[in-house]
Amino acid sequence: MMGPVLAACLLIILSTAWISQANEALCKKDGGVCSCNNNKNSVDCSSKRLTAIPSNIPADTKKLELGYNKLSSLPNMAFHRLTKLRLLYLNDNKLQALPVGVFDHLVNLDKLYLNKNQLESLPPGIFDKLTKLTDLQLYQNKLHSLPEGVFGKLAELKTLDLQINQLRSVPKGAFDSLSSLSLVTLNDNPWDCSCNDILYLRDWIDDNKDKVTGAQDAACGDQQSKAVLEITEKDAASDCVSPNTTTAIPIGTMTPASVIYDDIHEIKVPQENFQKFLGYQEPDHLPTQPQCLMSISGYLGLMMSLMLTSAAILYVFHFLKKA
Repeated sequence: MMGPVLAACLLIILSTAWISQANEALCKKDGGVCSCNNNKNSVDCSSKRLTAIPSNIPADTKKLELGYNKLSSLPNMAFHRLTKLRLLYLNDNKLQALPVGVFDHLVNLDKLYLNKNQLESLPPGIFDKLTKLTDLQLYQNKLHSLPEGVFGKLAELKTLDLQINQLRSVPKGAFDSLSSLSLVTLNDNPWDCSCNDILYLRDWIDDNKDKVTGAQDAACGDQQSKAVLEITEKDAASDCVSPNTTTAIPIGTMTPASVIYDDIHEIKVPQENFQKFLGYQEPDHLPTQPQCLMSISGYLGLMMSLMLTSAAILYVFHFLKKA
């Protein structure tokens, strides 16, 4: 009776091994594209030319590095399972906008790096759930306005970098809730000092010179290049119409049906074929080249498991026939 028992045990072991391989394929040591530490609470997927976020990031990840890739959009549920995440690096990508609610489940997030993207606006309430955030990097984007109250819930924020954007003003009261703020960077924005809504920023800088890096460098965008700090009520006499600060740029969650392997070579692949052949887990994104390799590795593992499973089944039938 030991023959069938051994065969059944073999089937269970093979199935468990294959499932484990499929789940662990994110990490390099298992054939994946990202580097993971031993405790699986740190995942480094930076500089991998990714056009989509890997779908099997462990739920207990505390540090996730996705910088220096080719991400142009994010699914609105991209990080919803990562409630323990404390550090999120999305810097040096091609993000043009952020979907509403994309960060809502990151209630333990401490540092968020969105610098060096192509963000033109921020959705209202995009940071409202990040009440533990201490460091927010938004520098070197294309932000032309800020929504009302966008920083209103960030009472723990200590560092805010807004330099090198296209900001002409900030909403009145924009920084009033930042009671823990110790460093803010505002330079290299075309501040419009002809409109009276710049007076809030002037007064805030004047009251917080010790917090503003290079307070004199926050200069007006006109040819005079006068510092915002030096603007008078006479200078800012115009009652200008503020840019729309409540409407976010719409963003779809679909990734284009092409996978860019490098800057000059593009291969178009039907999404349905990828899903059927590779079993990709997120139907709204196509896998990148590294993810394809990762999936092919899992596919080969599956084939090996099926071969061994078939051998075990044949062994069981052979034993029963002889019995």
